[in-house]
Amino acid sequence: MTHSPIYDPRYRAVDTADGTDRGAQILAHLSAPIAFVISAGWLSVVGPLIVWALYKDRNPAVRRAAAGAFNFNVAFWLLQVIGWILVFTLVGIPVALLIWGVTFVVAAWCHLKGALRAAGGRHYDYPFQLRVLR
Repeated sequence: MTHSPIYDPRYRAVDTADGTDRGAQILAHLSAPIAFVISAGWLSVVGPLIVWALYKDRNPAVRRAAAGAFNFNVAFWLLQVIGWILVFTLVGIPVALLIWGVTFVVAAWCHLKGALRAAGGRHYDYPFQLRVLR
C-alpha cells in the first residue's frame, strides 16, 4: 500500500513546518514582493535569497520555499530587463508596459498563493522557474 505525502509521517517533516518555521516559509514567499516595492522591481531576488541562506541547512521546507521564490523571481527579473531594453528601443514601449503589467500581476498572485499555502502548512511550486537554487 502506498502512502500519500499528506498522511505519511515520513513526508510530513519535509512538507510542513512548526509555527516558527511556517513564519519563515511565509517570509520566503512575501520577501520578494516586499523587496520589489522597496527597490522598484530590481531587487526582488534578494529577499528569498537571504531567507534561503539563513535556512538552507536548518529546515528543508523553508529552504524549498525560499529556493522556489528565488528561482521564480530570477525568471521574472529577466522579463523586467527585457522590458527595459524594449523601452530604450522606443518601438517597444507598449510591449514593455504589457510585459511589466503581466509579470506584476502573475508575480503578486503566485507570491500570495505561496504565502497562503505556507500558512496552511503546504508547499507551493512556482511556475516559470529558472532552477538556480535547490
